[in-house]
Amino acid sequence: MNTPTSTPSPSAHRIARRSVWSRLCRACALGWFLAAWALQQGVGAAPAHQAEAQTFGPLISATALAAQRAQVRIIDLRDMASEPHVAHIPGALPAPYADWRGPASNPGQLRPLAEFTALVRRLGLTAETPVVLVASGSDPSDFGAPARVYWTLKWLGLKHLAILNGGMTAWLAAGLSLTREPTPPAAPSAFTPQLDGALLATRAEVAQDLARPGTLLLDARPRAFYLGREKAPIARCPGTLPGALDFDNLRWFEQGSAALPDTATLERVAQTLPQPLAAAPSAEVVSFCNTGHWAATNWFVLSQVLHRPHVALYPGSMVDWSRADAPMAHVPTRLQQLWQQLEQTWQAL
Repeated sequence: MNTPTSTPSPSAHRIARRSVWSRLCRACALGWFLAAWALQQGVGAAPAHQAEAQTFGPLISATALAAQRAQVRIIDLRDMASEPHVAHIPGALPAPYADWRGPASNPGQLRPLAEFTALVRRLGLTAETPVVLVASGSDPSDFGAPARVYWTLKWLGLKHLAILNGGMTAWLAAGLSLTREPTPPAAPSAFTPQLDGALLATRAEVAQDLARPGTLLLDARPRAFYLGREKAPIARCPGTLPGALDFDNLRWFEQGSAALPDTATLERVAQTLPQPLAAAPSAEVVSFCNTGHWAATNWFVLSQVLHRPHVALYPGSMVDWSRADAPMAHVPTRLQQLWQQLEQTWQAL
């Protein structure tokens, strides 16, 4: 006699399905947990300098620098930085701005690469050293000093750079500590330059840019220089590059401040750039001025803070250009230049 086979009830089927579904959910949850744990371990195991590269610079506040002072190399660019017992940020190494500039006859000219290399090695810097550049912060024009040195170090191949926003003025306003004890010299490094040619526009390259459309030449000087009404004393003649646009570097700063405002404010200011540049934020740009000082501020804001690509600096700028008897725009007549010189002499009396 055959024993009848029992048929599972509908409720038994549901219980079985729920059991399978429950095991599947637990397996998925475990998989997600393991994936999240592995990702967290990977992030946690990243080298310190990689994490730093994501968060360090291009600007740093006085309070943030005070908190990180032991982890960074502070370079004091003030003219009196090398004088004995001058008050400075504890641990700051002196390297006055003049050490990074060309001769008095052409201050924007790049120093020989061997001299830059020796200077960087003397300061104990490598490509991976976090560096904070400090100027006086006395006025907006002063910002050009750390901006130009920032550009120089980045061109040489250093990766982790920041400017103390507001310079020593901001440090003093925050009531932070100073010392008059000289900082011991750094252990020399074995730094080898790895030049970033995309950051540099030479005179020959600018001449090529004049012959082809697409590259925007941005004059960082006050408008009187752009229009040829004023000139640097060591420039051969007043005027600007043919086809150049003008944007006075001081426009980035709020009135009465030597520190750059927040990024949102800088983005709004950038909307007032000359229309060809405002309308094409990815265009190739060459920033210039008289000697690559004011132009470094325009380069810094556009390239490093606002992250616009393809922004280069012409370090020699109009002093270098005018001395080469290269073509210029907005050049006044001889009679107009003579009158301008008389006006300047009279104003100086």
